[in-house]
Amino acid sequence: MTRTSLIPQQTDILLSIPSKYTGKRIEVLLCSVEEIIEENTPKMTIADFWGKLSDESAKELHHNVNLMRNEWERDI
Repeated sequence: MTRTSLIPQQTDILLSIPSKYTGKRIEVLLCSVEEIIEENTPKMTIADFWGKLSDESAKELHHNVNLMRNEWERDI
């Protein structure tokens, strides 16, 4: 992937496509950085799903989380 930013001095820009992208579908996006709205979405925690999972699904999820945490502690 190639990504760059610039401040144009005129209304025309010459775009050179790297050879590895020839024959492939590419996307060219033009926007002003000032136009980008960053949404501050709050991080979700397991508590946000309280009441959304069945007790059985919640127990299985909790069990899998514990297994993954135990794997972190093992020597590699």
